[in-house]
Amino acid sequence: MTTSFIRPLPSLARLARGALAVLLVAILAGCGQEEGDKPLTLDTLRGYTVFVNYWAEWCAPCREEVPELNDFQKRHRDTVRVVGVNFDRLEGKVLAGQVASLGIEFPTLAVDPREALGVPVPVGLPETFVIDPGGKLVSILRGPQTLEQLEEALALATGARQP
Repeated sequence: MTTSFIRPLPSLARLARGALAVLLVAILAGCGQEEGDKPLTLDTLRGYTVFVNYWAEWCAPCREEVPELNDFQKRHRDTVRVVGVNFDRLEGKVLAGQVASLGIEFPTLAVDPREALGVPVPVGLPETFVIDPGGKLVSILRGPQTLEQLEEALALATGARQP
């Protein structure tokens, strides 16, 4: 049985979140491609809730999660951007082959923003960072996510969550 967690950041990180958010957006700005080969920029991410998903071809739960992420992006194309990071740091044709093989329909970043954010390497995959529309890291989702769990994380990130 796989357990998934939505973990809000500790309150001590409040001051660092703003700086980290700016750094994340700067990293994302030149690292990947949107549909139609339009480069990711600050303007394309501003105002969106961003889900940064870490995946690997050898990760069975990652393969299980990809259709959920694809569907989630399609359902929220006006308010959400899902972007991926290949855990193995593959590039070029090898990366493109794995993206196609897994059926990933969202852009994959060329540069991993984890180090710049000061977030440790995951102990397991998949893992997804959730960034709110204001650019703040809101939560880290661990394990494969269902559409329902992604919707819950979106509600948390946008403040739409009901008590």
